[in-house]
Amino acid sequence: MHGAASPDPFHSRLMIGRPELALIGATLLWGGTFLIVHQAMRHSGPLFFVGLRFGTAALIALPLALPALRGVTAREWLAGGMIGLGIFASYSLQTWGLRSIPSSTSAFITAAYVPLVPIFQWLILRRPPRLASWVGVALAFVGLLLIAAPQEGLSLGKGEALTLISTLPIALEIIFISLWAGRVNVARVTLIQLMTASILAFASMGPAGEAVPPFSWVVILSACGLGLMSAVIQLVMNWAQQSVSATRATLIYTGEPVWAGLIGWIAGDRLPATALLGGALVVAAMIVSEIRFGKD
Repeated sequence: MHGAASPDPFHSRLMIGRPELALIGATLLWGGTFLIVHQAMRHSGPLFFVGLRFGTAALIALPLALPALRGVTAREWLAGGMIGLGIFASYSLQTWGLRSIPSSTSAFITAAYVPLVPIFQWLILRRPPRLASWVGVALAFVGLLLIAAPQEGLSLGKGEALTLISTLPIALEIIFISLWAGRVNVARVTLIQLMTASILAFASMGPAGEAVPPFSWVVILSACGLGLMSAVIQLVMNWAQQSVSATRATLIYTGEPVWAGLIGWIAGDRLPATALLGGALVVAAMIVSEIRFGKD
């Protein structure tokens, strides 16, 4: 499946193997994290929570990477460090935004990273985006305006703005994973990136003026549970994207805001009709941006 050429490119694009199924499962887990973080932000600052979350994830990933740690290379330190930096920036901004906006709103805004992936592929990997990618960007922009402040005019509040900015490092994370896919050890790089994200979050607390919160079982259980989920998600992404392209993986990730929105709705989130329309446009943008025509 990794190297054989298919006589039917269209059939090849439709084929769903174990890597794709693994990414679908990771997307379902990913969608469930928004509501948990939103609830935890009532008891903790964002940087402490992100540090604890990914510190727990690193401890969980440690047994898998420990047997191979002696063989770590400079390339793997670089790859893990760059991916970890992207994780730290994206999750810190997203978590900060979740202090003031509903989990469903956060999920739909976060989904705007999808049309950005082809643009970053152009800038970093020198693969120019197709027309469908530009159409996806336009749809996502209109959708974000409708989601952000449907009852207060077309403007971004602080939570929406922070979440929107977080889409940049999310897209870069996916590009970095694809950039080093197949050239590094998955377990070692996963451990390095999780450690990097945790260390950067804890180290940023002082400069940001964030204090360690009072002890809370909500924070501990949420961070540890999300740590386990984060470890699984990052391992799956690093493993699956060795054989699944960044654009194909990104298309699979389009299910994330749908799951998050459904979970948020069950929990009581009630978005206005204009915000729901905006969410639909963002999902449409994700799908349109990954459409392939002919041999494209």
